[in-house]
Amino acid sequence: MGDKALAEHIGRFVKEKRMEMNKTQDVLAHAAGISRSTLSLLEKGDTVTLATLLRVLRVLDQLHVLDVFSVKPTVSPIQMAKMEMKKRKRASGAQSSSSTKSTW
Repeated sequence: MGDKALAEHIGRFVKEKRMEMNKTQDVLAHAAGISRSTLSLLEKGDTVTLATLLRVLRVLDQLHVLDVFSVKPTVSPIQMAKMEMKKRKRASGAQSSSSTKSTW
């Protein structure tokens, strides 16, 4: 998908969510702190800033769509081997140092 097609896809998504919430462009734009014309550009698939998109998604309660960008930490094989070496291999067998004997 090209950049223009992707921008249009995002614009359709924003417009659909706005319509589902029964909000006008004026109302949504005001709540997001942007101009109505900027929102119109976004919905048409024209270029807007990332900050503008985030503001609109926040007002539409759609920030969860960005969850696909979450990065999960990965452990390299070398780090995995080092962690494996640090694991205890057996119990130490050390007795407790308390001088009182159990009455059992």
